[in-house]
Amino acid sequence: MTAATIAPTRLRLGLAALAVGAFSAFGTPASARGPDGIADVAEKVIDAVVNISTSQNVEAKGSGGGNAMPQLPPGSPFEEFFDDFFKNRKGPGGGSKGGENSPAPRKTNSLGSGFIIDTSGVVVTNNHVIADADEINVILNDGTKIKAELVGVDKKTDLAVLKFKPTKPLVSVKFGDSDKLRLGDWVVAIGNPFSLGGTVTAGIVSAKNRDISSGPYDSYIQTDASINRGNSGGPLFNLDGDVIGVNTLIISPSGGSIGIGFAVPSKTVAGVVDQLRQFGELRRGWLGVRIQSVTDEIAESLNIKPPRGALVAGVDDKGPAKPAGIEPGDVVVKFDGKDVKDPKDLSRVVADTAVGKEVDVVIIRKGQEETKKVMLGRLQDPDKVQAAVKTDEPPPEKTVTQKALGLDLAALSKDLRTRYKIKDTVKGVVVTNVDANSDAAEKRLSAGDVIVEVAQEAVSSGADIQKRVDQLKKDGKKSVLLLVSNAEGELRFVALSVQ
Repeated sequence: MTAATIAPTRLRLGLAALAVGAFSAFGTPASARGPDGIADVAEKVIDAVVNISTSQNVEAKGSGGGNAMPQLPPGSPFEEFFDDFFKNRKGPGGGSKGGENSPAPRKTNSLGSGFIIDTSGVVVTNNHVIADADEINVILNDGTKIKAELVGVDKKTDLAVLKFKPTKPLVSVKFGDSDKLRLGDWVVAIGNPFSLGGTVTAGIVSAKNRDISSGPYDSYIQTDASINRGNSGGPLFNLDGDVIGVNTLIISPSGGSIGIGFAVPSKTVAGVVDQLRQFGELRRGWLGVRIQSVTDEIAESLNIKPPRGALVAGVDDKGPAKPAGIEPGDVVVKFDGKDVKDPKDLSRVVADTAVGKEVDVVIIRKGQEETKKVMLGRLQDPDKVQAAVKTDEPPPEKTVTQKALGLDLAALSKDLRTRYKIKDTVKGVVVTNVDANSDAAEKRLSAGDVIVEVAQEAVSSGADIQKRVDQLKKDGKKSVLLLVSNAEGELRFVALSVQ
């Protein structure tokens, strides 16, 4: 692997080699060794950190175990011999059932980390540490191994809660406030890297609110504390001994630590853990809108300075936003008293808000701020993502009503709806061809898209679009904001240059 990769830090047992570079321990100034409190933190919390051992039965492939019948050419004199041998062979892979070659399943083991948050035996770890496991065991710092049960998981934040019955008194740790972390603060990671349990490393907070596009609610703490495979699910402590993160991912070209690790902040973890313990699942807030970024061009079209917020591209007919009066084209800049800088901010704050809570949503509509009151619903089926329907692009419409913005445009007709499979509920002007060298092509407009609005006004013909574009040019505008629908009726905003 030549490029750096983002990888979960669970350790899959197997053959591996770890190259350890030489280093010098001499001549290091005392100030570079970190604060004296690290040893106190480690001593205080080490017994609350556990190893997570999982096992899973994996169906073996016949070709991999050496027990499959060899492939012989038709008519080979050995064909009958091998056929009888493999059909009558007993034992693993010997086809003892039904005369078929059935390799015995094999067991794979994985190791990760976790930590005790309740002395009754409640453990927090990563979902990917225990995913698909047939058996989960918690291994205490003194080596005691106890079978654990799964309480619940949240795939979106990669967190899981386990429960086991303690055989003796336990030590637990509590969550700290990750919002109070500052860049450069010292942190301590404890876990089970490369199955070396009880390993303590230290570093600083390198960054906060890091979005690495691993999930919809990314807001990681980045640290240079050494985190390796097997550290997944382990705690990241502040110097008070409070958990301020769960170590989850690393960026590395080789699988070993290069000083770029990521932890889910405790503010997120605490809320998820509370719900998993109470309900066994996550009950996230739901606003019922589809959102996109406010680019510089879109901000200029909507008179929003500076560019900020989350642009509402579509409103669910059955969602909470619709009866509250939120419409496509609105830009959400504040939710429940919290500033919204971008779509990720809105996704996170909505998900973290209690279902059924009435909140104030501040929007910008046509340059003016308005406040809408919304009663949040519950996000159902958060793991289901509707797949985009891709169809072969048909040839351009022969009769073109208008050319504008690098687009060939035509009024919607029955024939065009059939050709592009456009739903009857979609209204507007259909794109039949896109100039490959145009701004529209760069913004991924394609034949079959339907322009619903231009500068927040409905259009029904190519002439309507050209008229609006001409007026915007006269007004000195540099771009035009289009509301575009796909064939299924899903909307998005696209800003195109009018120069």
